[in-house]
Amino acid sequence: MDLPPSLTWLVDEAAASPAPERFLAELGRRLLADGLPLSGGALTLSVPHPIIARRTWLWRAESGAVIEALGFAAAPRSDARREWLAGLGSVWEERIGTSEDSPILGWAGMGRGTGADAFASDEAARLKEVARFAAAPLAALEAREARAALLEAYLGRRSAARVQSGALARGTGETIRAALLCADLRDFTALSQVTEPQAMISALDAYFDRVAGAVHAFGGEVLKFIGDGVLAIFPVTGASGEEGRADREACEAALRAVAASRAGMIHLDQMRQAQGLAPLPFGAALHFGEILWGNIGAADRLDFTAIGPAVNMVSRLEGLCKPLGHSVLISGEVAANTEAVLTPLGEHVLRGIAEPCAVFTLAED
Repeated sequence: MDLPPSLTWLVDEAAASPAPERFLAELGRRLLADGLPLSGGALTLSVPHPIIARRTWLWRAESGAVIEALGFAAAPRSDARREWLAGLGSVWEERIGTSEDSPILGWAGMGRGTGADAFASDEAARLKEVARFAAAPLAALEAREARAALLEAYLGRRSAARVQSGALARGTGETIRAALLCADLRDFTALSQVTEPQAMISALDAYFDRVAGAVHAFGGEVLKFIGDGVLAIFPVTGASGEEGRADREACEAALRAVAASRAGMIHLDQMRQAQGLAPLPFGAALHFGEILWGNIGAADRLDFTAIGPAVNMVSRLEGLCKPLGHSVLISGEVAANTEAVLTPLGEHVLRGIAEPCAVFTLAED
C-alpha cells in the first residue's frame, strides 16, 4: 500500500513516541510537510488520576511549541481546547473511539475563517483518515499515560519514574542525600475509637491534604502514608561540585514545607472547632542525611521506599514532639544547612540512636 509519509509514520513509528506532546508535534509537522495548511493541533487524553481527569496538549505550527492544559476531576468539562483551536483558524476534531473518555484529536486550519466545516472537503477527508490511522498509536500512548498516572498517584512522581524506567528488581536502589519529613497525629488511636469511621477518614484526608500539599508545593515527595503517619523526602538535586548549595536548598525546601504544614493544620483546627469537632494536634520532624531509596519487600510484593539511619533518626525525633511540647522539631543537621531563625532546645537522647541529637524548633512554634 502506497501511503503518504504521515500515515506511514503512524503505522510504523508513532506508537513508540516517548510522550503525547512529542506525538502531536511530530504528527503536525508531518501533516504540514504533506501539504495540509495547519496552524495548530490539540490532543486530549483522559487519565485515571484522583485530581486530574484530562490532559490536553496544544501545538502551534508557527513555532512548533507544545503547551499542556489540565482538566480537573472536580471541574465541569470545558471547551477550552476547541476555543484555543478556534483562535488559530478553522477547527476540525474527532473523538478516536466510542467512549466519552476516548482521545480527541483536533486541528486548526490556516486562514479559512471559523466553523467546524471550514476545512475544504478533501482536507477534512485526509484528516479523518489520519484520525483512523492514529487510533492504534494513540491507544498505546493512552495506556502508557494511564499507567504513569496510576503509578504517580500511588508512588509519587520520582518513585513512579524510577519504576517505569525498569528499576523493578528487589534489593536494587541508590544512596541519595535528602531532607526527610516525618509527621503524625497526636492521640490518633483514642480519637479513632470515639469517631465514626467515615468521619475519621475525612479527618485523615484533611490532615494529609495539608501535609502532603505543602510537601509537593515545595518540591518534595511523599513516600508513605502509614496509618496517620507521613514520610516525605526532599532529595538533593544539585550538580556535582555544588553539594553544599544543593544540601541547603533541600533543607530550606523542607523547612518551608513544614512551616506551611503547621499553618495549614492550625487553620484546619480552627475550622473543626467551629464545627464542634476536636482539634487534630500533630507533630512533625525534619532531618537531613543519606538514605537508601529503592525496592524492598517480598519476592512477589515490592515497596519503593527509603531506609537507613536517617529514616530512623527522623522517626525517633518526631516522637519527641509531644514530650517537648512542640509541633515541629528540627535536627542539628538541618539547622546547619539553613539561615532560618530557629530556637534551640538542647541535645536529647533518642531511643536506639547512639549519639545525642541537637534539637531545634521553628521560632514561631
